[in-house]
Amino acid sequence: MDTLPHLTRAQWMSLLAQADPAELSASMDAFAPPADAAWLRPAQTGLYMLRGRIGGTGPQFNFGEITVTRCSVQAGSHIGHAWVRGSNVRHAELAALADAILQDDEQHAQVRTQVVEPLRRALDERRDAASRKAAASKVEFFTVVRGE
Repeated sequence: MDTLPHLTRAQWMSLLAQADPAELSASMDAFAPPADAAWLRPAQTGLYMLRGRIGGTGPQFNFGEITVTRCSVQAGSHIGHAWVRGSNVRHAELAALADAILQDDEQHAQVRTQVVEPLRRALDERRDAASRKAAASKVEFFTVVRGE
C-alpha cells in the first residue's frame, strides 16, 4: 500500500533532516552515490540564528543560535540540498544525496519505500514516545469549593 503518494520535496527534505543519522545511514546503504556525483557545496558547519515572537504575533527577537551543517550534491541531472541540525557531516551528505535521488523519477518509488517510509515511521514512533512521556507527567489542578 502506498502511504505517501504525494510526498512533496519539502516534506521529504524535512524528514531526512530530522532522521536519526544512524537510521539514515543504514537505510541509504543500498543507494551508492552515482559515479558522476559531484559535491557542489561540500559539507559546512556553521551557526544559524533562531528568531522568535512572543505569542507568535509580537515583535521578533533573537532566541539563540543553533549549529547546522549544509551541503549540496549533483547526482546526474538532479541537485540535492540538505540542512541538518548539529555538526554531523555524514548526515548532511546522506540527506543531500537522498534528496537528489528522490528527484529522479526512476528511483523515486524505491527510495521512498526503502528510505523515506521507514524513517517516517521511526520519527512518528519517537514523537509518540515523547508525547506519552509528557502526558505521564501531566498534573491536573482543581479547586475545592468550601460549602456554605
